[in-house]
Formats: sequence, structure tokens, C-alpha cells
Amino acid sequence: MAAPPVSADAPRLPPAPAAAGDGPDRPPERSETACEDCSSAESLDRLLPPVGSRRSPRKRTTSQCKSEPPLLRTSKRTIYTAGRPPWYNEHGTQSKEAFAIGLGGGSASGKTTVARMIIEALDVPWVVLLSMDSFYKVLTTQQQEQAAHNNFNFDHPDAFDFDLIVSTLKKLKQGKSVKVPVYDFTTHSRKKDWKTLYGANVIIFEGIMAFADKALLELLDMKIFVDTDSDIRLVRRLRRDISERGRDIEGVIKQYNKFVKPAFDQYIQPTMRVADIVVPWGSGNTVAIDLIVQHMHSQLEERELSVRAALASAHQCHPLPQTLSVLKSTPQVRGMHTIIRDKETSRDEFIFYSKRLMRLLIEHALSFLPFQDCVVQTPQGQDYAGKCYAGKQITGVSILRAGETMEPALRAVCKDVRIGTILIQTNQLTGEPELHYLRLPKDISDDHVILTDCTVSTGAAAMMAVRVLLDHDVPEDKIFLLSLLMAEMGVHSVAYAFPRVRIITTAVDKRVNDLFRIIPGIGNFGDRYFGTDAAPDGSDEEEVASAS
Repeated sequence: MAAPPVSADAPRLPPAPAAAGDGPDRPPERSETACEDCSSAESLDRLLPPVGSRRSPRKRTTSQCKSEPPLLRTSKRTIYTAGRPPWYNEHGTQSKEAFAIGLGGGSASGKTTVARMIIEALDVPWVVLLSMDSFYKVLTTQQQEQAAHNNFNFDHPDAFDFDLIVSTLKKLKQGKSVKVPVYDFTTHSRKKDWKTLYGANVIIFEGIMAFADKALLELLDMKIFVDTDSDIRLVRRLRRDISERGRDIEGVIKQYNKFVKPAFDQYIQPTMRVADIVVPWGSGNTVAIDLIVQHMHSQLEERELSVRAALASAHQCHPLPQTLSVLKSTPQVRGMHTIIRDKETSRDEFIFYSKRLMRLLIEHALSFLPFQDCVVQTPQGQDYAGKCYAGKQITGVSILRAGETMEPALRAVCKDVRIGTILIQTNQLTGEPELHYLRLPKDISDDHVILTDCTVSTGAAAMMAVRVLLDHDVPEDKIFLLSLLMAEMGVHSVAYAFPRVRIITTAVDKRVNDLFRIIPGIGNFGDRYFGTDAAPDGSDEEEVASAS
């Protein structure tokens, strides 16, 4: 579908002072395929500007940015080391969608390189780069044969699965987890395993047909067209297809003249008029990238949320919710609480009695799982009318670091339980919880999930963990939040935001002080359990401590 026209042309930003060449249009993570024509690819390097002509590292566009971006690069991936701040309000709902940027332009124009430069200059974590190359349609046998002989047009709008692109981008903007196909350019087919993307504050969607579908255009908050000279694009495409995709030079040129160039003239270049910004010279245009990043910073500032402060002042006069279940305070349970709350208790005794409480808590929590009638036969040949678990599977998810101390007790009573982890820490400057890491089992949406954290004061970390599970399509009524000790504030916060989440604990204390410590409380559980030093200003919730 051709992109709809607009009344005014997009502003064209000034070209770069020098025509510094950007890299290949494909991400460096892709594995290179060995081929006989690698020498041909190397000979093309001299046609591009030398590496030494790259610009020197740029200064940040705002004074608030750090001197170095929160990135950790390895040989295979880029990891964002800063946490993701709350993307939801105190009601547990997403207040604003993720900011989506569309990057269009001809094949090998430098879209991916521009995208990565924007990501680094933004200096914000949790940016998702989504490539249109992942969404080629599955080819029929006849089309596979055509592709093998360079006779299939991959540069036509009909080659892309726009329905899947639109649905994927919608879910990402809503903060949901999505599965994205992985396309193999050597075999012209989708790989069996799809990759999972989650946690987008900013989405950068790049592709040759990024602006060629009306429904897709409506999802993009900013549209950027990368305009690069056709000769440079041809050289880059030759180098890329020969070295990375195992093509021969004759086949690449044949495909370019037959499909790529006509498609650019007919479908891609006309979409320049719907772009908000046109960037000449691609990644060499530092002026354009600076202006784009400044605009995006202003947009992201409008999306900033303060959750913990709102939680501290809300819902505190209400009665405790019906979704809360507190383990019966028998003399035995109260005696164990007396031991672990005592500041003079040794670490060995603290661990021993904490584990006993954890076991009792988890056994109590399992009684809330769905059960159904079943009949078994005893060794004496008699029928016994009993009960069996009515769900598919149980998954335990611990909020690091204290939550992981409950894993052994969970494994002891739930055979073959699957385990996931979520790392949440408090930003010492803003006081807000931040999501740093998560690892969840596949198809977790079908499971009952037992979410564990040893103490919950304001509920900020617990709310973030629940929100992560909901974003991965776990039904709210299948989530069980377990904690050894909770403050009333945390109970109210979680129950108000997620009224169908079952909250289970061994005790509820009434107050939280100005440092968000539970009163009378238990101290910092992780520090007492692991024998580490407590943070001087830390709260009881474990997101304040570093991961062990």
C-alpha cells in the first residue's frame, strides 16, 4: 500500500560538513556467512570513505547526560546497564505509550547505523530496535526457487507481513512482551526460534517500507527518512550481500537493477514526503542526529512518572483487602517471628528460622491454587476420591536479591517448578524503582506464578514485578505475591493496582517510616541473610540493595 500524501514537504536537515561514511545497513550482531566472493567484498571497501574519516565521539546533547552512555558492549550484543524507571502509574496501568520512531530510506542507506547512533546519543535504557527485515513473508516453494535465482522481488510491499508488523508494534507501544521472527537471508526463510522483545521506553522501527502502510504510519510518533546517494547505497549493498549473505556479485547487481532500483523509485522515494525529518548523508550528519535527540529528550521528559511518592499517600485508611491472606499467628509462628526480628539473633539462627517460615508460607500459598476432583486406586485395589492440581504448571519468580532465598523452599514442595528472576533496584537519586534485568521461562502466560520477595514496604518493587508479569500475558488472577513480612502500605498499593492478585504473607506491620522502612520490621532481610553490610539510607525492600 502506498503511503498517503501530505500537504507539505518534510524539513530537510542540512547535510554533514564532510561526507563521512556510515557502516553497513545491517546490525553487526548478525553472523557473517563464509563465501567464495569475500575477496570481492573486501575490494569494495576502498570505494567507501576510510574508517579514519569517522567523526570523533560527540558530546551529549543535554547537560543532564552522563559522560558515558549506560552501555556494556560485548562481541555479540549491547547491554543497557541502567534500569528502566516505572512505565505505569500508581493504578498499575501504563499512562503513556512508548515513543515510536520510524526510520525509512533506500536499501543500504544507513538506517540501522543512524538508529544505533540515536540510541547511544539518547543515553536512556530500554530502547528496542525493530527491523523490518524480520517480517518478510514466508515464501512458497515456487517463490523459494525464484529467490534462489535472484528472481524474487524482496523490495516490493507485498514481500512484507504488514499485519504482523502492525500487531507487534502495537503491543510494544503498550509495554507488552512480543515475539519477533528471525529471518535467514541465506535460505530466505524464517528460523524456528523467534526472539522475544520487551521493555521499550523508545521503539526505533527501521526498514525500506517503514512508511508504506497507513496503519503502520499511525503508530509512529516521529518519521525520519535517511537520504543517501544511490551510488553509495549500491556499493554498501554489494559489500553486505557478498560478505554477509553469501551472494555473488553478478547476482547482486542483477537483483539491484531488476528489483531494488525500480522499487526505490516507485515505492520508497515517494514516502519521503510523509517524513517529519529528512536526514541527508545518514550517520555522517551529526547536526541532524543532535536535533533529533534533543526533540526526543523533550518527549521522554513528558513521560516521566513518580510512583513511590504517590503510593506513600494513597489508600492508607482503607481496610485490608480480601485478597490478602495472612498465615495464622500460632505460638510457633509468632515465636519464629520473635527470633528473626531480634537484632541480636545470629546469622545462622536468622537463616534457619527464616527458612522454616518460608516453608510454612509456601505450603499455605499452595492451598489457594485450583484443584479438581480425581479418583485413584490404592495398592489394596480400592478407589480413593481425592484432589489434583487443575492448572498447567507452576512457575516461581523471585525479585532479586532477597526473593531468591525462597527458591529452595519452593522447589522442596513443588516438584519440577520452573524458576524465573527479576532484578529491581532503587535509583538513589529519584527514589524510584528501576527494572534492571529479567529472565522468565517460555510460555509463562499459561502458568500459575508464585512471585516472591521477603519484605514489601511501599509495594513499589512488587508492583513493578507484577506489571512485568502482566506485560508477559500472565493473567492477573494467576499471580500469587508471597512475602515473609509486609507493611500495610505495600498491601494496599498492590491490592489497589491489581485487585485480582492474591497476596500471601506471614505478618503485616502497620507503619513505614520516612526512609520506607517497615516498623517495627525486620531490618534489611538480604543483608542479614547474606551477611552483607546494610545501606545507611536503605529501605527494607530489597530493590535498594545491590544484587548478590
